[in-house]
Amino acid sequence: MNSEISQRILDAVDAGFDAQLATTRDFVAIPSTRGVEGPCQDMIGDLLRERGYEVDDWHIDLDELKDLRGYGPIEHDFYKVRTVVGTYRPATTAGKSLILQGHCDVVPAGPLDMWETPPFSPAIRDGRMYGRGACDMKSGTIGALYALDAINAAGFRPTARIHFQSVIEEESTGVGALSTLQRGYRADACLIPEPTGGKMVRSQVGVIWFRLKVRGQPAHVFEAGIGANAITAAYHLIGALQKLEAEWNERAKSDRHFKALTHPINFNPGIIKGGDWASSVPAWCDVDCRIAVLPGWSIAEAQGEIRACVAAAAREHRFLSNNPPEVEWSGFLSEGYELKDSAESEAAFGRAYSAVYGGEVQDLVFTALTDTRFYGLNYNIPSLCFGASGAAMHGFNEYVDLDSLRKSTKATALFIAEWCGVEKA
Repeated sequence: MNSEISQRILDAVDAGFDAQLATTRDFVAIPSTRGVEGPCQDMIGDLLRERGYEVDDWHIDLDELKDLRGYGPIEHDFYKVRTVVGTYRPATTAGKSLILQGHCDVVPAGPLDMWETPPFSPAIRDGRMYGRGACDMKSGTIGALYALDAINAAGFRPTARIHFQSVIEEESTGVGALSTLQRGYRADACLIPEPTGGKMVRSQVGVIWFRLKVRGQPAHVFEAGIGANAITAAYHLIGALQKLEAEWNERAKSDRHFKALTHPINFNPGIIKGGDWASSVPAWCDVDCRIAVLPGWSIAEAQGEIRACVAAAAREHRFLSNNPPEVEWSGFLSEGYELKDSAESEAAFGRAYSAVYGGEVQDLVFTALTDTRFYGLNYNIPSLCFGASGAAMHGFNEYVDLDSLRKSTKATALFIAEWCGVEKA
């Protein structure tokens, strides 16, 4: 791709950036937590139709997905959830096909009084856009859409098929991305514009979600000794799992990518519920947990180690030894993923990156996960993950840096033009 075409596309990104931010604000303003992503999907569908894409908008059938690699169990009301894919078909086919994917689901905002500005009233200040999902990853999704717009505004059109995909459940199971593959969407490469701080994800962890179901023996607190406190028993199990976390981090020291990190395996007891009355010894406690696994680790073997850890800890406990806890799988059952067999797509992205940032793109060893795993592991589709900078993902006052968003949009636009090819519109 010659420098004149590149510059026209870069200039078009700049010309459309105010409109891009306005659309991003509208998108972030929609509270799309788990199970209520519908209005966001409506917005994406409308944006795609306005641009002339073929739009496929369907309800996800879990029965069609449950036997596929990477499926995780769903526990909430799922009958409203949808996937939206907009397809661009070229007048002339000359380049390579591409999937552009973003997720519209966001994690809960937490106590609203702990935000400086309301999480779903996005605010721009000091070169940042604040709001739940502004960084993770609604700005990236809209950025990819406006990257396509910039190519068109510059007077060109891609010469390869492009699927623009908006999915749900990225934050808990990944079945939204999995549904696109079950539906038959494929391409020569995939790009997911998650917020990576301007680096390319080289290797990422997988994640397992599980629930400890601990049962105790209720009693009035005045004679607590005759009861068995399920909450304190749960803490005993958490302590054992923290030791498993340490063991897995020792194992990670032999991984060629993750050995550079001090603590890549993170275990998190994220939700705890238990008891019915402050003056009663609690008879139950449920703890929802997350732990990471590395690329190449077997999910089934990791599950076995978790079960064995919990069982061993229970045997050491006075009450649990005769009343063993249960372990339920409650979401992610996701393998780690390493980007490989991707030289051609990475070279194309490298040229786009160099034109915007200068130099060579740096690798990121990622202690979270992305949907790239489905494309790479299930169908050997090279799946790149690159995006803007920001902070406080899953925390208070989440934000995306707008200068980095402008640059990542430019790099995305040039990559699309490089990979798919362009011709005069």
